[in-house]
Formats: sequence, C-alpha cells, structure tokens
Amino acid sequence: MAESVYKFIELVGSSEKSWEDAIRLVVDQAAKSLRDLRMVEVVELGVKLDESKIVLFRARVKVSFKYEGK
Repeated sequence: MAESVYKFIELVGSSEKSWEDAIRLVVDQAAKSLRDLRMVEVVELGVKLDESKIVLFRARVKVSFKYEGK
C-alpha cells in the first residue's frame, strides 16, 4: 500500500431544505476545485430561526483530500 498524506479543510454549507442538502452542497462545491476528495466529517449542525421557525440549515464539515504539495 502506498503512503499518502491528506489535508483537511473546514467548510460551511447552508440549505433551506435540510442538513443533508447543506452537506451535499459542500461536497459538490469542494469537488469543483479540489481533487481526490476522501472523507467528510460533520463537525457541527445548526439552524437559523426566524420568528421561532427554521429557515436555514447549516452544516460545518471537515473535508479531506489527498495532499500533493511539493
């Protein structure tokens, strides 16, 4: 098995529908600029309220990808 190094970055996604959609948004956006995504770790889930009603779901996640630094 080859040795590898992975880097984590922290990103926040939001959705009016669900936490799952917020996480999916993070992965979709990260995949546009990062190669070889490996794992997503949910760090924190939250909601934004307006008049005591949920109006926005937020997910703070760590995304890992293979590090190819020189």
